[in-house]
Amino acid sequence: MASGGRVLIVEDDREVRETVADYLSSHGYEVAQAADGVAMRKAIAQSMPELVLLDVRLPGEDGLALARWLRERHPVAIIMVTAAGEVIDRVVGLEMGADDYVAKPFDLRELLARVKSVLRRSGKPEAARAGASRRVAFGACQLDLDRHQLIGPGGEDIPLTAMEFDLLRAFAEHPNRVLSRDRLLTLTRNREWEPFDRSIDIRIARLRRKIEDDPDNPRTIKTIRGSGYIFIPKEL
Repeated sequence: MASGGRVLIVEDDREVRETVADYLSSHGYEVAQAADGVAMRKAIAQSMPELVLLDVRLPGEDGLALARWLRERHPVAIIMVTAAGEVIDRVVGLEMGADDYVAKPFDLRELLARVKSVLRRSGKPEAARAGASRRVAFGACQLDLDRHQLIGPGGEDIPLTAMEFDLLRAFAEHPNRVLSRDRLLTLTRNREWEPFDRSIDIRIARLRRKIEDDPDNPRTIKTIRGSGYIFIPKEL
């Protein structure tokens, strides 16, 4: 019986799609398939996945547009599949809110490890659904460490990717301390998966748009030129 989680593979190459589906199914995942954006929406309407493995180069709507559509509507984890060497796709994918990316041609074992990592980080602890929870203020927002939620000033739930939550948690646990990009990758358990130097900067920029009153002049997560970033807690 599948127990690893629900994964939707969006890939127009039938051979690649079915190979990945067979491999993930053999490791306990419930897998659905779609060849394009239309089929992806139909699959989601039938059963909401926990993770979407989304190819960038698709006919019709490309994967980047679909990633934006997903992030605006559903709290689903996203792994983008890019062509080897296509750094621009990785940049835009992360800006759209992808949790991770993998480049073609990929090793199926590496893909499985990324799927496991993203699903592990994006899962919200069952034990935290009741009772008190730990919260840390980020500007006018509140980070609920137990429920993995960012709560806006009006009480609204602000969507976070798994990596964005891990970054905020790292800052919350190390206030008023300069954290280098390498240190942030280590604290978020992404050291082995992040050879892309700009990934931290892109995610910090996304977080600033969510928590800062003026993202261009941040007061909560500040850049320390040549060193990294520092979280300045709001004074009470």
